[in-house]
Amino acid sequence: MIRCRDVVERLWAYLDGELDETDHRAIEEHLRLCVRCCGETEFADELRGVLATRSRPEMPTDVKDVLEEFIDGLDPTNPNT
Repeated sequence: MIRCRDVVERLWAYLDGELDETDHRAIEEHLRLCVRCCGETEFADELRGVLATRSRPEMPTDVKDVLEEFIDGLDPTNPNT
């Protein structure tokens, strides 16, 4: 099964429909089983919608900080993150 880290790295491509069928299916399977990544996906999808409706070219600082904190918190030695 695909790791959380891999899902996070491909999250925007997944949401934008840019993945091939194999990667798309792997992420879909992971999201069915992983509450953490499912929540991150919902957050990212919501964020994407907000950003699409705003004319601001930059991500708000507080949102960027939350995303960076999440990515920094992933443990590269743990296959589930």
